[in-house]
Formats: sequence, structure tokens, C-alpha cells
Amino acid sequence: IINSVVLLILLSALTDPDQYHLTSAELGGEFEFMDDANMCIATAISLLMILICAMATYGAYKQHAAWIIPFFCYQIFDFALNTLVAISVLVYPSTIQDYLHQLPNNFPYKEEIISVNPTCLVVIILLFISIILAFKGYLISCVWNCYRYINGRNNSDVLVYITTNDTAV
Repeated sequence: IINSVVLLILLSALTDPDQYHLTSAELGGEFEFMDDANMCIATAISLLMILICAMATYGAYKQHAAWIIPFFCYQIFDFALNTLVAISVLVYPSTIQDYLHQLPNNFPYKEEIISVNPTCLVVIILLFISIILAFKGYLISCVWNCYRYINGRNNSDVLVYITTNDTAV
């Protein structure tokens, strides 16, 4: 659903670029935020994500385990990227303050966030990222359990126990 909303926003931005165009004065820098090439790349990624999610849904519904694997791989990749973000915040905590100073002046609560103690800000951000990582780990576990369930259900191996009249089994 989120990918569909993002796709709709991107497609509307491609059809009417003046509506979503941010000038360098609004961004506080000398670069363009989103040009047509970046919009096309973001649209392609959004379409790919919708396809991968649809494949996972179809695979779970029709109980085809192989259709779930691309979504599982995406989840692992996303988890790894978010872990790298957490590590970069931990290793380079000063980048948070640099990032905050680069935000536009009209960004809501910018001054309040900048005035927070940098160590406290790093702890808050790491706590937030940890909660997100825990939730993503739980979702990875859910998809893996679904894959294992479908794989086990489609497996035709049946255990056969042969018994005789004596007590040996």
C-alpha cells in the first residue's frame, strides 16, 4: 500500500513537475532535489517493490514457497541497510548535527531539535532505530515461518512406522 502511494506521488510529480519542484533557495543548498532521472529511477524502484510484494502475496495465497523468496531477500537487504545506518550513527554521531544544520530554515521544530544535547539526540535516534530493527526482524521471522510452513506442507514425505506383534517398533 505504501509503495502504491509513493508510486502515485511520483507519477503525479512526473506529469506536473512544477508542482513538486523545490528551488535551491527552499532547500538551502545549490543542488536540485529531484530531477527527472531521479524521478524515473524512484518510479522504477516503486514498481519493482509493488511487484515483489504482489509476488509474496500470491505465493502465500497459492502456497508456492518460491514466490516468497524475493520478498524475503528484500527484507534481509533492508534490514542490513538499516543496521548500517545505526552503526554509522553510533560511529559518527556528529553527522546528525551536520544533517540538522543542512535542513531548510522552515523545517518544523528545527531549532528545538538542534538545541537538544547531542548525546541525548544520538541515544534517542539509536533507540528509535533499534525499535525499527526489532520490528523488521520480527517481520523477517514471520515471512521465514510462512516460507517454512508452505515448504513443509507441500513436502510429500510421510513417515511410516512399521510395527509387529512384539514390543519392538
